[in-house]
Amino acid sequence: MANGPAPFSEIGKRARDLLYKDYNFDHKFIFSVPNSTGLGLTATGLKKDQFFVGDISGLYKSGNVAVDVKVDTHNNVSTKVTLNDVFHSKKVALSFNIPDHKSGKLDVQYLHPHAAIDSSIDLNPAPRLELSAAIGSKDISIGGEVGFNTTSASFTKYNAGIAFNKPDFSATLMLADKGEALKASYIHYVDRPDELTVAAELAHKLSSFENRFTIGTSQLIDPKTVLKTRFSDDGKAAFQCQRAWRPNSLITLSAEYDSTKIFGSPAKFGLALSLKP
Repeated sequence: MANGPAPFSEIGKRARDLLYKDYNFDHKFIFSVPNSTGLGLTATGLKKDQFFVGDISGLYKSGNVAVDVKVDTHNNVSTKVTLNDVFHSKKVALSFNIPDHKSGKLDVQYLHPHAAIDSSIDLNPAPRLELSAAIGSKDISIGGEVGFNTTSASFTKYNAGIAFNKPDFSATLMLADKGEALKASYIHYVDRPDELTVAAELAHKLSSFENRFTIGTSQLIDPKTVLKTRFSDDGKAAFQCQRAWRPNSLITLSAEYDSTKIFGSPAKFGLALSLKP
């Protein structure tokens, strides 16, 4: 719904994306081949230390149906079938892994002009249940989520949050980690030609009174290049430079410096290449 609230998982996402998205300190390669007939293929490879892992996935779309199949280097097959716009405002997804016959999962999303509800259940004899909901509008929303393990009869998670959104800024407050942490985030879009954006996140542990603070920025160096920076109170500083060297193809360089690291190299570097013909 264009004027309805976003799902609960979207609360605080704008700030999280600026601070953490696409930061990669390994070597990563993504090759995507879209297809006008509805079938797209994507190959992903990741080299971490001396290990290499990868997967190949195919996404087929036809009308309201989308089928996503992924095969990784360990011969695991993940499949997800999604039905969009079921009964006008619902989305249903069925996912499962092979050879894990207990991995089946059913997700249902319902969108309303004043509410967004997501639910999921494992398709096995001892299912885990998850439910999240947000009510309000696109400008202000409040919501929560719970997870329940039927085997141990215990809650696996319960969180709550509120979001206030405007075109030039977004502010959120979350009670997370089963009520053990209070997290606040803020992102502001500055009216400048370089599209400068500033985001900050503050986390407070209620039991230990520990505080964590992270601030970051994003701005255009030129129409094809984005520079991001991130600083945290634990002495780490990171930057990311992402350039669209051709349409839909990106090269991303990430680096992080840990000023508290005494032994070993205090710096980490990563390179990611995404190609799309």
